[in-house]
Order: sequence, then C-alpha cells, then structure tokens
Amino acid sequence: MARSTVARSEEQLAELSSGIEICFQTFGDAGDPPILLVMGLSGPMGWWDEGFCADLAADGHFVIRFDNRDTGRSTRLREDRVGRLDVVRAFLGLGSAPYSLGDLADDAFGLLDHLGLEQAHVVGVSMGGMIVQTMAIAHPERVLSMTSIMSTTGRRTVGFQSPKVLPGLLASVGETREAYIESSMRTAARIASPDFPTTDEISRARAEETWERGIAGSGVLRQMLAILTQPDRTDDLRRLDLPVSVIHGLSDPLVHRSGGRATAAAIPGARHVEIPGMAHDLPHQLHETFREVITETVERGEARR
Repeated sequence: MARSTVARSEEQLAELSSGIEICFQTFGDAGDPPILLVMGLSGPMGWWDEGFCADLAADGHFVIRFDNRDTGRSTRLREDRVGRLDVVRAFLGLGSAPYSLGDLADDAFGLLDHLGLEQAHVVGVSMGGMIVQTMAIAHPERVLSMTSIMSTTGRRTVGFQSPKVLPGLLASVGETREAYIESSMRTAARIASPDFPTTDEISRARAEETWERGIAGSGVLRQMLAILTQPDRTDDLRRLDLPVSVIHGLSDPLVHRSGGRATAAAIPGARHVEIPGMAHDLPHQLHETFREVITETVERGEARR
C-alpha cells in the first residue's frame, strides 16, 4: 500500500470513564492489527512523525497516536498545582505525585476501549516506554507485543540522567510563543543524536506545532512527578510472556543506556537493539530502523494470536 492511500482520521476526543478526555488520531484500516504509539514527557502526538505513522499503516497496521493527559489537546489537570520544589523532593525520593504511570496506562487502555479494541501492540518512547511497560504488567492479556524505546525499568540505579541535562528539565517552558520555541530548541539540542542531526528548521517547526497544540509548564511537572515516583518494575517485567523489543541509543544523556539494557535483560526473550550515535530523540534518519523493529515485533505478536 502506498503512503498516499493510507486513510487518516481527523483528530478526535475520547471521553474516558475517569472523566479524562484524550485527543487522538488514527492512520490506516481499523481492521488491521492495531499499534498504539505512546509519547514521552511533554510530547504531544505530533512528535510521532506523520510520515512515520503513515508508513507503519502502509505496512498493514491500524496506527493510533494520542496526547497523554496534560499534553496537547487532552485534559489538563489544572487544579493539581505543583512546583519545581515538588520535583526536587521527588528526585530525593520524597513526596508524591498527582497521578501515576498507572493512571497514564489506564488512560491508554481507556482509549483502546473507546476504539473498541480488546488488544493492541504497544510502542512507547521514554516516559511512553514506562507507560507501555506498565500496561503490559497490569493487563498482559490486552498487550499483543511491546516495543520500548529509550526507556527504563524504574530502578534508580539504571537509566539515570546526565547532570548536564538536569537544569534544562527544571527550566521554565516559557510564557510566550517565542520564549517557548527558544527553550524547546535548546532542550532538543541537548538531547539530540550526534550522528543523526536534526535541522533547526525541523526543530523549530516541531516547537511551533507543540505551542499551537497547547503547552503548560505545570502539566510537564506533573508528568515528571509521575516518572520520579514510579516503582521499580524489574521483577514484574521478568514475568512477562510476550514479544518485546527494546531500542536504545548509546549516546542518550537523558535516559542512560543502562536503562535499556536493564529492560531487555529483565524480559525473557526480548530483542535488544542498541544504536551508536543515537541520543534521546527520534531522528528521521532512523525511522526505517524503528519501523523495521516495530513491524518485526508486531509480526511475532500476531503469530501468537
């Protein structure tokens, strides 16, 4: 199937039983094997490149991308006020979070329910990887396969951040459009893949789209708290019995490669793909690699149905 013939829905809102609204979009035929794409910290659905989604759909998949809560056009929990001091306390192992990775996983399952899907193949990046791991642990009967990209297990001794990126994580996202764009581009440059450069034009366009969809600093902090208060999933991951692939860049400053190695080591039979020169982004030069790994993982999951 050529990409030009892939059906693409308009953005829609799914109202979940929890009261959360999730904004989503689909690509391809709803009768094909479903792939749910879960983005990371502060990332709206547009961080899953449209062409990449169309290519996955052209391979014979029903592709779903969405905004996590507190991102883009999904529900923002404005009443749950948090500040940077809460994040610092969480770094130290203190305090709590307004919601957990389990809640974010429930949002994803709620979206699948809205679409009438009992099962799906799940793919997650960074925080999204943590979410799909949580999904597979909570309801393994609903997860056909899992691809975890540049993520970690929740164990604090692996997948740690380089000290160079910590100030950027706590910096303000910016109160104006231009301030946000400049801040976003600086952050992107700090975690960009050295061997697969992203042009300033692409980086700016992504920041502009993110601003237009809606960005809130408090929402980013709430997601950070969910990450920082997550449990260690290692023992639960060892009990998974499903096709899994783990992708990680060897130059990742935000989630150290030890996080990917620990994830792959914990899950029986996991395929582990390490990419030299990749950091903490999804550069277009690697889209074919991601596509191949995801498609192969989905095929293993379909063979078990």
